[in-house]
Amino acid sequence: MTYEEAVQFLYTQLPMYSRDGAVAYKADLNNIISLCASLGNPQEKFKTIHIAGTNGKGSTSHMLAAILQTSGLKTGLYTSPHLFDFSERIRINGAPVTREFVIQFVERIQQIAVKIQPSFFEITVAMAFEYFAMNRVDIAVIETGMGGRLDSTNIIQPVMSVITSVGLDHQDILGETLEEIAEEKAGIIKFKTPLVLGELKHETMSIFATTCNRMQSEVLQAEQFATIVGVYVQGDHQVCDYRINATGTHFSLKTDLKGLYQAKNARTVYCCIRTLRKLGLAIDEEDMKNGLENVSQRTGIRGRWEILRHDPLIIADVAHNIDGIQEVMKQLKLQYPDRTCHIILGFVRDKQIHPVLNELPTQANYYFTQAQIPRALPAEMLQEQASKYNLNGNAYPNVNAALEAAVQQAHPRDVIMITGSFFIIAELNFPEFAHP
Repeated sequence: MTYEEAVQFLYTQLPMYSRDGAVAYKADLNNIISLCASLGNPQEKFKTIHIAGTNGKGSTSHMLAAILQTSGLKTGLYTSPHLFDFSERIRINGAPVTREFVIQFVERIQQIAVKIQPSFFEITVAMAFEYFAMNRVDIAVIETGMGGRLDSTNIIQPVMSVITSVGLDHQDILGETLEEIAEEKAGIIKFKTPLVLGELKHETMSIFATTCNRMQSEVLQAEQFATIVGVYVQGDHQVCDYRINATGTHFSLKTDLKGLYQAKNARTVYCCIRTLRKLGLAIDEEDMKNGLENVSQRTGIRGRWEILRHDPLIIADVAHNIDGIQEVMKQLKLQYPDRTCHIILGFVRDKQIHPVLNELPTQANYYFTQAQIPRALPAEMLQEQASKYNLNGNAYPNVNAALEAAVQQAHPRDVIMITGSFFIIAELNFPEFAHP
């Protein structure tokens, strides 16, 4: 079996959420428990940090991993989905899982896969656990796929849990209300295990408080700990200024991840580091600062307010739900108020797009497109729905055709924003967005 054949087996033989949608979601932990038991429960052989959230969990996971590896810890990182290659999902100190291991693991689990019919996500979670155990990582940052309570990653006993935010996304699986979604995410809170909360909404506060009380888990709320007082660009970095609410003192964090929303994620990470220090991990200030300033280099994260080109300015962001799109549009308005915007937009078909379309500026030029997956919302259908909100533009069969049209129509001082789906960003065939 070659690497390509192994990955093709994962993509085609197993139920896959990114391809099939909700039918691929397994609403229990039986398969992952059986899979990991057959491997000797590798998830029990290293320390973990568990991260859930509607938005921000990917950036937060990468920031934390960058800091941990900078501090000298051999650090595993499991995230999803990937942009360029399957191996991006599983990393140790930033290096993707080896092709040899992927081949060996797929060959090893083929028989049990036939027997229990696991999903793509269940297999990749088990693969990550096995790879981290085999390589004796000191600690691994584990990002949930969605939700938390029934997420396949939720068989670990972490040293710390993190919930970055709660918003409306994946309602067909997690529930229609913020309260229902919060209940699912609160499912990662473990007994006497500290929890860091990023953003809280009024509707969800009591849910986390009740769960933490029941689980006897100490909680640190990042929003209550510090207030964001300023965000500005300094060279290739973004500087975020904060005020500690209890004392009135100020501190700053610098990161190479752009986007105003990264100020919230960096604050959550700062609170995580404070909690980890209480648990005995030796992470000094310099390591924290160095890790935050070099997240992309350390972990390979892409697609977060990533500037691909100037003149015209081309930005790619994987925002894909109402909260994420609101943040992107807010930054466009604040940072480039006098520039004409060209927005390349595509969604998956199970996304509730009407609240998102209602947030988009009517004065922008739109290029509606679709990812090359069965789950994609057809560009013509998106165009039709968007027109009801006075969002006008043409439909294009793929993101690259849309980008070509936008570049041709844009003036040098215009802004082109590409957003709406991980899968749209992943299919960009653009020199400045090449696989590293």
